[in-house]
Amino acid sequence: MKFFQQLLVAPAALGLLATGANAAELNINGVSDYAASADQVTSVTQFSDVYPTDWAYQALAGLVETYGCVAGYPNGTFRGNRAMTRFEAAALLNACLDRVTEVTDELRRLMAEFETELAILKGRVDGLEARVGELEASQFSTTTKLKGVANFFVGAVDMDEAEKGMGEEVFMQYRYRLNLNTSFTGKDLLYARLQAADGKGDHWETGDTHLNASGSNGSAISVDKLWYTFPVGSFKFTIGPKIENYYMVETPTRYNAVLKALKLGGYGAVMGASTGAGAGIQWRQDVNPGEPAFNFAINYTSNTGDHSAEDKGIFGENAGSSMLTQVGYGTRKWWIGASYALKNDYGKWIAGQSTLGTVEGDLNAWGLRGFWTPEESGIIPSISAGIDFGSADAKNDGATTETFGYMVGLNWDNVFVDGNKAGVGFGSIGSYITDTKGSANVDRDNSALEVWYDYQVTDNISVKPAVFWTNNYDSDADDKFGAVVTTTFKF
Repeated sequence: MKFFQQLLVAPAALGLLATGANAAELNINGVSDYAASADQVTSVTQFSDVYPTDWAYQALAGLVETYGCVAGYPNGTFRGNRAMTRFEAAALLNACLDRVTEVTDELRRLMAEFETELAILKGRVDGLEARVGELEASQFSTTTKLKGVANFFVGAVDMDEAEKGMGEEVFMQYRYRLNLNTSFTGKDLLYARLQAADGKGDHWETGDTHLNASGSNGSAISVDKLWYTFPVGSFKFTIGPKIENYYMVETPTRYNAVLKALKLGGYGAVMGASTGAGAGIQWRQDVNPGEPAFNFAINYTSNTGDHSAEDKGIFGENAGSSMLTQVGYGTRKWWIGASYALKNDYGKWIAGQSTLGTVEGDLNAWGLRGFWTPEESGIIPSISAGIDFGSADAKNDGATTETFGYMVGLNWDNVFVDGNKAGVGFGSIGSYITDTKGSANVDRDNSALEVWYDYQVTDNISVKPAVFWTNNYDSDADDKFGAVVTTTFKF
């Protein structure tokens, strides 16, 4: 019992003696018997008239067995229903105070023995309290966490296009992002991403050399992504005016691509939709940690939802929409999933703007994606792969009727130095045309290959050199070779 408990008990004992007691209240013999038996009871079970069903049984057991300051009568009874005189109460309090004094003396000896350690600990606690106070005073929000990342890109692409005069020139560009994660309940998330990036130009922004980590929204910071997600039972709902479909499904890959064409198990006809308005529902089977689980997702996005100048809404025939569904099964170590997307895009598939050429009406796309990671890092890499098939109705000759896409990516952890990674990726540049209406011979295959090494300089800085090669049927240029060094700063 702590010291402050003495302060609470002592006034009660004094109060018992503060007023006089008449003769009817005195039971000197009873008090004497009660006090004389103080050392006779060590367990509540020794009282013949106390039962586990009594309402105060647990309280009495604690006083008897923990503190040993409750005594009974010589005949082995406690007489719990009998009225207590003030003298008997004083005897009880006196016995408990004696035990408190013993505990306090023991604590004093311990405090004296560890005086130095306690002083050091107190100093540390005082320092922590001061730091917490400073953080609370300087924080910009009690609900929002800010995380940032800055990327520097230095590299070159041998485009071999004399008319563009770009040849083997070296370029340097950047992308700067601020991620604001806000939670109001601890389980929901309001996500906002602010970005400034100058990754424009055919050396990085063409379909076959578009870097996964680049961007091209200009030097002014603007809202790049914005959505809100919240749970309802086993379901997770997401809605936002600036989102892409792959943010609302299970991540289908463990490969960290350099070229955007090789991300997400192949950035083809199934995955990927221009940023716009969207909403989705996700469900994941409730299982024990580490056990495989089923998951399901369905979402709708429209890349015209935030472009009023196009005079098009979120829904409709020319809404630039994508309805994506995904069913998957696995763990965090391995996973396989099937996807279906129904796309209706007013501009993305126009000839000359996409490897898919001219798509008339809706594009139906099916895909399989998955990954596997070894239990321990070593020679055996983690493997990510994906494959897409697409079909569309064609009204005019030359319009696309069938598409195909694929990707394989290998990742190695702790290469040469713990924390460093390496990777090799190969696949198509998105999905490409395999058949068109009225064409007997279609040969529009394209492909990309990349090799990279990610060197972790510190916990917050990494350097990732990479080399890549692309072959795009949709370009008059020869095969393109490129190299880029991406320096990433996280804070």
